[in-house]
Amino acid sequence: MRITANGAVLLLGALAVIVVAPARPAAADGPYCPDRAHTNPGKVPADLMAAFATAFKLDANSVGGGAFVRCVGPKAMGCYTGANLNCFKADTRRMLPGATAWCRDNPGSTGIPMAVTGHATIYEWSCEGGRAVAGKIVSAMDPQGYEADNWKELR
Repeated sequence: MRITANGAVLLLGALAVIVVAPARPAAADGPYCPDRAHTNPGKVPADLMAAFATAFKLDANSVGGGAFVRCVGPKAMGCYTGANLNCFKADTRRMLPGATAWCRDNPGSTGIPMAVTGHATIYEWSCEGGRAVAGKIVSAMDPQGYEADNWKELR
């Protein structure tokens, strides 16, 4: 048996050479954040399920397909689609073809339902004449372009 400078133990035998490396941390891939590969929303990994459930006041077993996580620098941020919340990039367009069609088909309408505008829009929409008009901003965006109120830090 020979001990090398880096702490690995080499066992030499007639049939095989076995190298035993120093122990690695339990999370071999390292922490989830910061990691550039995780800057876009993705499914919640198992090691963040408990933190996600706590942040959203959910039972850990009910965190499912509507749960997303992403890194913002060193912070893991979570979003749960729950009541039609948007967990992807906010829609900042000031012209929506579907909204324009709604106004043409419903000329007396003052508001446009989110089923038409989509839940990702940051504007309050209305009809003027037969055209859709983007009004005041009703959803603030974070620096990465996601709806800020839909994301919570996971601790």
